[in-house]
Amino acid sequence: MENSIDPVAETLPPRQDAWLLRLFATAFAFTAFGLGGLLLRLVVFPPLRLFCPDLSRRQQRARGAIHWTFRVFIRLLVRTGILTFEFRGAERLGRPGQMIVANHPSLLDVVFLLGHVANANCVVKHSLAANPFTAGPVRNARYITNDESLEMFDRAAEVLREGETLVVFPEGTRTPRGASPRFHRGACAIAMRGARVVTPVVIRMNTRSLTKGEPWYRIPRQRMRYIFEAGPDVDPQRWTSQHPLPIAGRLMNEHLHNYFEMELGRDEPAGK
Repeated sequence: MENSIDPVAETLPPRQDAWLLRLFATAFAFTAFGLGGLLLRLVVFPPLRLFCPDLSRRQQRARGAIHWTFRVFIRLLVRTGILTFEFRGAERLGRPGQMIVANHPSLLDVVFLLGHVANANCVVKHSLAANPFTAGPVRNARYITNDESLEMFDRAAEVLREGETLVVFPEGTRTPRGASPRFHRGACAIAMRGARVVTPVVIRMNTRSLTKGEPWYRIPRQRMRYIFEAGPDVDPQRWTSQHPLPIAGRLMNEHLHNYFEMELGRDEPAGK
């Protein structure tokens, strides 16, 4: 159980937490992450395409490789002292037809979620499909790129109906520093058309870092502490059974936005 932040301690300068060592460790970790992406693209995925002609099995194995790689990367981040984390309710994630909806405070959010949910699909930024370090994993795992086209919405709803787990960040990008999450309705539009259940995952940090437009080397004075918490399931039929889709989507989006706003308004976790 996490303790709330001591108000007296907040008046003191934040402790350094071996800042210089964490800076070198962060440089090493991000270099390893980039090399890992290239390794998957050049060494792991080509044999998969050659020796595994079945598209479904190849996709599953590619996602398995990414899942394992992300778990190793998370372990590296913890062992080198860059961050600590706690994941509450991970056992409730990964069900067939489940859409996981999360806020997006930092660059590492997708790494943690895909590292804890095996064989999950994910809606990712369209630019990642052209990045040499991430294009291979995105293409081979058949993640959905967010180009906001009708085809993208159709495919996202279809994979949910087929029983896949889908991870979505309704903000579409990382939350700006000092701002509250603002959810677009696209996630709810997808949920209305395909999700059996929607599960919110609230991501809290003791200190913001790796936000939008922030370079990797601008590390915080305190060691980062993440808490991921799976909230209560939401049934899209709660709204679709009573309202037409546009209204149902808007009401569900308001419900999720209010839920995240309330949860994120609680005390942030103390750094450890």
